Amino acid sequence: MKILVIEDEAQLQNSITESLEKENFLVETAADYHTAMEKAFVYDYDCILLDIMLPNGSGLNILKELKKEGKSGNIIIISAKDSLDDKLKGLELGADDYLTKPFHLAELNARVKAVLRRKNLNGKNSIEFANTVLDLSERKFSVNGNSTPLNRKEFDILNYFLLNKKRLVTKTALAEHVWGDNTDQVDSLDFVYSQIKNLRKKLQRSGADIEIASVYGVGYKLVEK
Repeated sequence: MKILVIEDEAQLQNSITESLEKENFLVETAADYHTAMEKAFVYDYDCILLDIMLPNGSGLNILKELKKEGKSGNIIIISAKDSLDDKLKGLELGADDYLTKPFHLAELNARVKAVLRRKNLNGKNSIEFANTVLDLSERKFSVNGNSTPLNRKEFDILNYFLLNKKRLVTKTALAEHVWGDNTDQVDSLDFVYSQIKNLRKKLQRSGADIEIASVYGVGYKLVEK
């Protein structure tokens, strides 16, 4: 899962990033209004943590623009402004939750996971498809009830495919989601092919009734056999 942290206070931004990375989230950051606008509109994120008070602009304005583009889902406002008006305004603009500073990082992590469960899995902690189950809390994958070990990237790739099962997933979108936005600076996506190859082998050996099908020249699609 990829998260954008929009927070101008450097120490807090670093603390949030470290905490979320320990939970195996891929985290990117923005410390001012213009950088936040660029990242939020150019890239897709599973969750955005949004501070209201930013250099050169307001987080609420970012929220307004995201709502216009239909991208206001999975946003948690984090702000020192604890007035009821600000909270209601943010929620009316599409934010899913509101957390007032100072807060415990454990609470923030719990809020993020809750938002992701509500939006992507209807509150569940696992994804089931055919004879497979991906447990997001324990980061375990099983086929017919039998555990199949996956490394971190394989797990993240399969998670992304399962959230988009039977849909076309482009190579670029997959790379950006699992490895981050810096993938647009690399010359080759061979590292994606390598992980897909290994994941396919594990799916086949475990007897999974799902497979990662190639869509020639475009990307992949997770389908039932």
